[in-house]
Amino acid sequence: MTQGAQNIPGRRTVLGAAVLGSAALGLSAGTAGAAQGAQGGSHGGHRPPQKRLPVPTIVGHRGASGYRPEHTLGSYQLALDLGAHVIEQDLVPTKDGHLVCRHENDITGTTDVADHPEFAGRKTTKSVDGVSLTGWFTEDFTLAELKTLRAKERIPQSRPHSTLYNGRWEIPTFEEVLRWADEEGRRRGEPVWLYVETKHPTYFRGIGLGLEERLAKLLRRYGRDRRDSPLFLQSFEPTSMQRMAKLVSTPRVVLFDAANTQPWDFKQSGDPRFVADLITPKGLKWIASFAQGIGPWVDLIIPRDTAGKLGKPTTLVRDAHDKGLILHPYTMRNENSFLPADFRVGTDPNAYGDAFGAFKVYFEQGIDGIFTDNPDTGLLAAADFNRN
Repeated sequence: MTQGAQNIPGRRTVLGAAVLGSAALGLSAGTAGAAQGAQGGSHGGHRPPQKRLPVPTIVGHRGASGYRPEHTLGSYQLALDLGAHVIEQDLVPTKDGHLVCRHENDITGTTDVADHPEFAGRKTTKSVDGVSLTGWFTEDFTLAELKTLRAKERIPQSRPHSTLYNGRWEIPTFEEVLRWADEEGRRRGEPVWLYVETKHPTYFRGIGLGLEERLAKLLRRYGRDRRDSPLFLQSFEPTSMQRMAKLVSTPRVVLFDAANTQPWDFKQSGDPRFVADLITPKGLKWIASFAQGIGPWVDLIIPRDTAGKLGKPTTLVRDAHDKGLILHPYTMRNENSFLPADFRVGTDPNAYGDAFGAFKVYFEQGIDGIFTDNPDTGLLAAADFNRN
C-alpha cells in the first residue's frame, strides 16, 4: 500500500464543498471538516443542493483545452458535452473594468492580436508578478477592442489539430460564460458547475483594476454567491480568497505551485512563508480558516525525480483531509511531454502516452478530483477507478 492509500475514497460522492456541512457532504470522515470555514459571509442562505459531484471530480481545465483553443465558448461547450463535471475559467480585466476569460493578461500567444496593425503600438514590456513580459495585455484594451480579436491555440507545436479552430471564437467575458452556463443548465435540467480563478489579483489591484469586487458583483447578479452555489473560486494568492470570503459565500480553493515558490501577495506584503510552509499541517489549518479546498500541483502529491519518474507520495492528501479540505490537483494532459516518465509511450513528445495509468496512480492517493485538458480521458479513468 502506497502512502495515502488509506484515504482512497472508493465509491463516494461529494457536493464538492457546495453545501458545506458534514451531513450534506457525502465525504469520508477525514473531509467532513470542510464545514469549518464555510459559515462566513452574508450571502450564504441555505438552499437544497442542486447536483452532487462525483469523486473523483473531473474538471475541464480551461474547458477542453486538449482539443480546442483554451478559454473559448467552444472549449467550454466541448468540455460540457464530453461530460466534465466542472469547467474552469481564468479571469483578467479589461481597461474598462470588464472581466474576460484568459489564462493570462498577456494575450500574445492566445489571440491574433499581432495580426492587427491598429494595435501594433500597444505592444509593450511589463513586469507581472516579478516576471518581465513583452507583448499585448488585456488591461490596455477596452472590451470593444478585445472583441475584435480572435482566439488561437496556445501550444500549436503540441496540438496542431487544435489550430483548425484558430479564429473561430472571440474572447468571452465572464458574464457571457455565466449566461451560457445558465442557459445550458436550464436545457440540461441541472446546473453547470464552474471553477473560477482570480489571476494576478495583487498586480491588478495595484493598477486600479481589483478583481474580487467585480467578480463578487457578477456572482451575486447570477445567484452564484452562496455556499451551495455550483461554483468554486480559486487563486494562487491566499489573500484573494480571504477577500472573496468577505464578499460572497461561494466555496473557495487555494492553489499551490512548487514547494519552493512563494505566493506573489506574500512577497508583496513581506509574509515570509513559502508553499512549503502552507502544505504543512499548520499551514493547512490556516488555509481551512477561510477556504474549503486546495488545488496543489500534482508534484506536491507525488514528487518526480530528476528523470521525471514518480517517487514516494507525500502526506499532503492525508494532511489536507485531516483539516477538512478537499483536494483538486492540476493538471493531467494526455501528451507524453506532460506525463510522468513512467507513463510515456514512444519518443514523440506530442504523442499520447499512458494517461490512464497516470490518472489511476493519482486517484489512488485519495484526491477528490483533478484538472485535465482531456475531460473524456479523465472521465473514463475515473469510471475505471470506481469500478475497482
